[in-house]
Formats: sequence, structure tokens, C-alpha cells
Amino acid sequence: MPRLAELGQWERELLLQMIDEIPAFSGQPWVAGPPLDERRVALITTSGIHRRDDVAYADGAVANDYRVIPGDVDADDLVMSHLSTNYDRTGFQQDANVVFPIDRLRELADEGVIASLARYHYAFMGAARLPGLEPKAREVAGLLKRDAVDAVLLTPV
Repeated sequence: MPRLAELGQWERELLLQMIDEIPAFSGQPWVAGPPLDERRVALITTSGIHRRDDVAYADGAVANDYRVIPGDVDADDLVMSHLSTNYDRTGFQQDANVVFPIDRLRELADEGVIASLARYHYAFMGAARLPGLEPKAREVAGLLKRDAVDAVLLTPV
């Protein structure tokens, strides 16, 4: 990822304008939850990944949609359509768990560190504008609730 000073002026200005869109959150969790070994965990990533047979994301500036990743997905079946000259995908290409640690969470479930994995996980495009994401985030929150998820691992990319 480049430093702000290494970007062109228009891109630097765009990113600086986006700072005003970042909501302020308190440092407190929204709700208390059960111990980790009783939690059902889902992954949410902004890496722009999806299954090979899914439709690729639209242009990052307008990609406010998401992709559903089944819990039994093989990490080798994931592709990344997040394209940017400022984004190095090498780590993902070598191991999808770098941005979507599904295999690591399976290991934690097998070891009893977490209770279980969600049936479904979710991927967004990281370059999307925050205001347009809220309706989709609320939609995903409802899906997580239906799946009895009580913990989410966010992998912002």
C-alpha cells in the first residue's frame, strides 16, 4: 500500500475527503457476549474476494454490493476482483487465508477455541464509499442474526 504522499494529487484529495465519511464509534462493544468457546463466528472481509463462479465486483468506487461465501468453501476456490495499482494481491494469491482466514477459523473450531463457524460469510469491495454501504451492512447484519452468529472477524483490506 503506498503512502499518501506517493499518490497522485486527485487520488490523495479523494482519500482525504473520505475521512469525513468515517463514522465515530465509542470504544465499547455493542453487546456483551458469551465466552469465545461458545461463540458462532463469521468472517466479513473488504478484500473484494468471491467464488470463481460468482459475478466480479463492479468498479470499486460504486461497488456497494457483497458476495456470500459459503462456510464450506475451499479457499482455493476464491478469487479477488479488487484491482488497483496501489494494492498488492501477492499474499492472497499465495494463501487466501491472508485476507480470508477460513482455514484458521476451522482449526479453531476443531480445537474447541470457538464453538462453530457460520454457514455463510461475506465479502465486500474495500474501495466502496461508506455512505452507500450502510444499507448492505444492515442487510448482512440480518443474515448474520438468522445464522445465530454472535461474533464476527473483520478483515479490512
